[in-house]
Amino acid sequence: MKGLLYIVSTPIGNLEDITLRALRVLKEVDLIAAEDTRHTRKLLTHYNISRPMISYWGAKEKVKSEEIINRLKEGMDIALVTDAGTPGISDPGAVVIRRALEEGFEVIPIPGPSAFTAALSVSGLDTKNFLFYGFLKPKKSQRISILQSLKHYRETLIFYEAPHRILDSLQDMLDVLGDRQCCVCHEITKLNEEFYRGTISDVIERLTEATIAGEYVVVVEGYKAEGITLQEAVDEVLNLMKQGLRRKEAVKQIARQYGISQKQLYDLSLERSE
Repeated sequence: MKGLLYIVSTPIGNLEDITLRALRVLKEVDLIAAEDTRHTRKLLTHYNISRPMISYWGAKEKVKSEEIINRLKEGMDIALVTDAGTPGISDPGAVVIRRALEEGFEVIPIPGPSAFTAALSVSGLDTKNFLFYGFLKPKKSQRISILQSLKHYRETLIFYEAPHRILDSLQDMLDVLGDRQCCVCHEITKLNEEFYRGTISDVIERLTEATIAGEYVVVVEGYKAEGITLQEAVDEVLNLMKQGLRRKEAVKQIARQYGISQKQLYDLSLERSE
């Protein structure tokens, strides 16, 4: 009989933020595969849970994933957890999950706390459509390139950032995206929880005077395009094509930027080219 792999979300700070189902699963599984057993043991001790554990993260994730697969083949039910949040979502665990699926094991989600949804819910920005990017690249040139690719997205943008890069990343956002409204969330659900709302430049100024520590979630307002006529949009498409973009890509970029129908813009650009 094949074992089951449970993907268990754990608290991102406050230990009370865990579901009854998650606690039941952690108590009943044969093994808990943790990012860091020392960190997970604090949670288990808090709820008087005593189960065997192994660590799967670090340089040995691929090796450990095979050990987990072998345990599943033996019929063991396993709970996969990270230090905080949901495995595989800007956290370790994706390698194990992928291998389990490749081997045909049932992978069951046990949902719970999520830093980016918590931050979005209190940001005051649009929650209907959003794009979660996760951690930006550490090098400035890479961050700039990513932000430029996201500049014209109308969806609310959500990023994670480390304390030693938060000010640099916010400055890059200001330079590339402009001075948009944002909400920077610090240490969500923890004792030092803070929320900085306002324009990016305003938040940078306030953070400069604050103590920088812990992880941050940055929620940024989506692009707001000014009005444009269809003919002007076609001009921009043709201009991008002259710069080397294929018609399909040029149309997609301008249509997203101005909220215009891709089909209509594509057809008009074809007429203009004939």
